[in-house]
Amino acid sequence: MHAANFTLSRYLERIGHAGDLRADSATLAALMRRQLFSVPFENLDVQAGRVVSLAPEDIVDKILARGRGGYCYEVNGLFAMALQALGIPYRFVAARPMFYPVRRPKTHMALVARVEGADWLCDLGFGSYGIRAPLNLADLDREVRQDMDAFRLSRAEGGEYLLQARAAGQWQNQYGFDLSPQEWIDFAPANYLNSTHPDAIFVQKRVVVLHAESGRSILVGNTLKVVAADAVTETLLDDAAAVAALRQRFGLDPRAEERAA
Repeated sequence: MHAANFTLSRYLERIGHAGDLRADSATLAALMRRQLFSVPFENLDVQAGRVVSLAPEDIVDKILARGRGGYCYEVNGLFAMALQALGIPYRFVAARPMFYPVRRPKTHMALVARVEGADWLCDLGFGSYGIRAPLNLADLDREVRQDMDAFRLSRAEGGEYLLQARAAGQWQNQYGFDLSPQEWIDFAPANYLNSTHPDAIFVQKRVVVLHAESGRSILVGNTLKVVAADAVTETLLDDAAAVAALRQRFGLDPRAEERAA
């Protein structure tokens, strides 16, 4: 994944990482965590009636130059650029979201990076129940704690990997994927669907998520949900308060949501 306007130093400044950089699992986890805590998952462009651009240079401009976030293709695409700059091999994988009441196409995109002789699932764009650190694909059928969350990888029928999250006291399927490598262009149809189809959640409502050490903040429509280790609160905001939350809690300019002329 290459963009002419991407520089590793600019990326590190945007995510606030000042630690060591090596092609190892510790660096992989540190970069993923810092990006999750600084770059929000958001669909403001879709809410403004725009089809999200998958041009790598547009992603870099949006997130690094303009301080925005993005949804899975954008935030994972940016992470792929950082991995490439560090010489960490990776592949894009197509994943089927599994929390809908009906079977859905493989519209989600994640990454599998290879360091220290192991394959690691990395995903910075799954929203509320997204993983918070890389998961070793060899570490199957075991609960993995990540801060206040718990995840589990298993192999489903047919050999696909299945990611589950513990929610409401039980394991809930999040998405399934295999290791068939995908090219960047392969996600263009799914991106168009997520940007335009009336059944897509990103078309239906505003979705913004930002992770933090203490939990995560989620704005869906005008409902703000704050998840912490010891409490979960939900607040229905009026329009003015929602705009203020975009600025103050998520670091986003609400004008990005205005419909393009």
